[in-house]
Amino acid sequence: MAHPDDVDFGSAGTVAGWTERGVEVVYLMVTDGDAGGFDDGITRAEMAELRRDEQRAAAKCVGVTDVRFLGYPDGRVEATLELRRDIARVVRQVRPDRVITSSPERNYERIYPSHPDHRAVGAATLDAVYPDARNPYAFPELLAEEGLEAWTAREVWTSGGPTVNHHVDVTEMLPRKLAALRAHASQTGHMGEQLEEMVRGWLGGNAVAAGLPEGRLAESFQVIDTA
Repeated sequence: MAHPDDVDFGSAGTVAGWTERGVEVVYLMVTDGDAGGFDDGITRAEMAELRRDEQRAAAKCVGVTDVRFLGYPDGRVEATLELRRDIARVVRQVRPDRVITSSPERNYERIYPSHPDHRAVGAATLDAVYPDARNPYAFPELLAEEGLEAWTAREVWTSGGPTVNHHVDVTEMLPRKLAALRAHASQTGHMGEQLEEMVRGWLGGNAVAAGLPEGRLAESFQVIDTA
């Protein structure tokens, strides 16, 4: 994901369900979120450190302990070859079956997930999964200098985009999702009880679209077969 808190807004309930069933999950944040927050009294370097700590705390709320950061500048991410290589490196290190990222497509019905950094990271991640990570001749230095063998991830799940083909019922995981979001105090602390109201509204709308019973909550994705 592009920023600390992106995975928690889009996918924390789904992740909590996976880790509860014993699935190992690794987080990779492309930026440190140094352009976020509302406090002019701290430096951008201090904000980056704070947001890294918040993401680690949020990850623990949903059973994730391996959190990695690439340190790209917040607000200036582009889907460059360098970023593709850095994501492909982690794919080869972790060797995942499934990758979650943000959608590279702009969502005109709900614009907030379509931050330029989100779209750039989504595009770079899809390219890193196919073809970069699986092609031993793409970024050959990853194999020659770091010993990282090619790896094929079976599928990519994107969130926040205009196309949805899969929903995950996360009703029972709502407390853990909210705990993860509240761990990002620099971003959500000012929202108070409105945070839960907002999240319930999003997830409830997703559940209705999925045809789930009244009162259920869901996170939505586009699942892409990359095997």
